[in-house]
Amino acid sequence: MRYKRVLLKLSGEALAGEKKTGFDEATCVKVGRQVKELTDAGVQVAVVIGGGNFWRGRSSETIDRIKADHIGTLATVMNCIYVSEIFRFCGMETAVYTPFACGSFTELFTKDKAMEALQAGKVVFLAGGTGHPLFSTDTATALRAIELETDVILMARAVDGVYDSDPKENPAAKRFDTISFEEVLSRRLKILDMTATVMCMEHKVPLFIFSLGEENGIVKAGQGEPIGTIVTP
Repeated sequence: MRYKRVLLKLSGEALAGEKKTGFDEATCVKVGRQVKELTDAGVQVAVVIGGGNFWRGRSSETIDRIKADHIGTLATVMNCIYVSEIFRFCGMETAVYTPFACGSFTELFTKDKAMEALQAGKVVFLAGGTGHPLFSTDTATALRAIELETDVILMARAVDGVYDSDPKENPAAKRFDTISFEEVLSRRLKILDMTATVMCMEHKVPLFIFSLGEENGIVKAGQGEPIGTIVTP
């Protein structure tokens, strides 16, 4: 199965590579070249990036939770601006949108503008989360995927799919080829936060979880190759 429009969710930590913080340019270029292959094949690509390579403030006991989330939101904007420029280096046209005014750095998100950019062949970066604290980038991913009517959410992670237990702790953990959102909820598998899981289930947006470390994994996932786990509505 080849998808026509996808939303690619990347973790900030993945972009940091072995440094664990900031950016690893070689990793970002590798991602960019894979996305270029998808766009050259006619796939429309939107991107959400987490902010964990700069800020993970939810566990902080010294900073107000709301303010910590504001900082994390700005980290996603920095990530999208950087990766957008890497993608331009790789030969793509891009547009960066935020749900709040961000000077001349980004454009204000509307569905119509983002859809026009996608249809023009641009890679659309969706920065700034939902624009509100207390909502994760998982929730922002689900929201934008629903708004932009994507065929699937491609979620590139360190683990190559959904397991019945933590494969790092249990060598006998079983990977699912497919699993429903309802079963994910009943088993309490933490692949997304609860809000994002329910949104995807109710709006029938499938999720494809695969390993970013898989050779050419983004291209394979974008073409529907069975390299991970499909989570079905």
